[in-house]
Amino acid sequence: MPEGPELHLASRFVSRVCAGVVFSGPVEKSEVSKNSEVPFTCDAYSITATSRGKEVRLTLTPIEEEGEPQAVPGGKACQPMDIVFRFGMSGFFRFTAGSEMPKHAHLRFYTNETPRRVLSFVDVRRFGSWEPNGDWQTDRGPCVMFEYQSFRANVLSNLSERAFDKPICEAMLNQKYFNGIGNYLRAEILYRLKIPPFMKARTVLDGLLPKKRELPEVKPEQGQCHPHQDSEMSLSKKIKVKMESSDILDLCHSVPMEVINMGGKGYDPEKPDDYSMFQAWLQCYCVPGMKSLRDHNGRTIWFQQGVKGEPSAKGIKKEKEGAQNKRVKSHSESKKTKENKRKGSRSSEGRKKQSKPERKDDAPGTTVPRRQRRRSMRTKSEKDS
Repeated sequence: MPEGPELHLASRFVSRVCAGVVFSGPVEKSEVSKNSEVPFTCDAYSITATSRGKEVRLTLTPIEEEGEPQAVPGGKACQPMDIVFRFGMSGFFRFTAGSEMPKHAHLRFYTNETPRRVLSFVDVRRFGSWEPNGDWQTDRGPCVMFEYQSFRANVLSNLSERAFDKPICEAMLNQKYFNGIGNYLRAEILYRLKIPPFMKARTVLDGLLPKKRELPEVKPEQGQCHPHQDSEMSLSKKIKVKMESSDILDLCHSVPMEVINMGGKGYDPEKPDDYSMFQAWLQCYCVPGMKSLRDHNGRTIWFQQGVKGEPSAKGIKKEKEGAQNKRVKSHSESKKTKENKRKGSRSSEGRKKQSKPERKDDAPGTTVPRRQRRRSMRTKSEKDS
């Protein structure tokens, strides 16, 4: 699932490949997509992109010719439009020739050249969405990558909220406070600090100060770090030097920045499907030897077994297994009870049948119909009388 670094890399990719390119015509939506149509058409426009946490915003800007604004068929001038994207489970952008458009391209922006090229929002699983004339969602917190101080203050000033009663691994997926953090990032961050994933979030975060750290200055439009001092020192060395004094909120910023600075995954135009560098970077997520459990939301959390305080994780696992075993046990017991009742009723009927005395006029081993029995009984009584 794309996380904060991937969405920022997507915005950087769009801005790079669309620089100096003129787009034209309407924005085209696929027939199978259930997202809304984009009411934008223009003879000439440009595309730029920015990101914030787990959202990407494309800005479509009409290009004026000879100082006169362009007009749409209705006579009104073309107006700029922002389209905000949320990638869901599998969203990403591709810029290809029109004849090589990806199969699952659900929103398309065409160039005005011949042959035409197309910028496509590709979403295989179709959980992604876009919002024409949209803006950043108000219920999402500051970006962990490019609004670090605001992000830190937002978390520490809201520790009394119910969201922090949950395990830290679940709280870290709450975009109201950790905008940009996803499944692989939470695993890597908790692993580096040896924090048990099922420890209560408030316990982990309580006591942290809203300090101002000398973190590298980051330009969101470039996604590159510019340290205040020691410019020759690489980001990885800086992180290594400061690891001892880093807390979990620091790593919520620095770990995503590592992914951005190494190029991320899937946005290299020359090797779009090469994940080898990203896989080599992972220390915990989907790494052999690590353990995994499902949290209360059904998301898989990867962690190292044997971390101090890990009984919290074991408790969650045992609780789930115990509850499941309890349900299975109660179900099997009720099933056995029903079967025993059935067997009991059958055996009682059998005992009643066996208790009936064998009639002399019935040959042993033969079955006599009821009517014949009644007749024989009446005949016998008449003879006796």
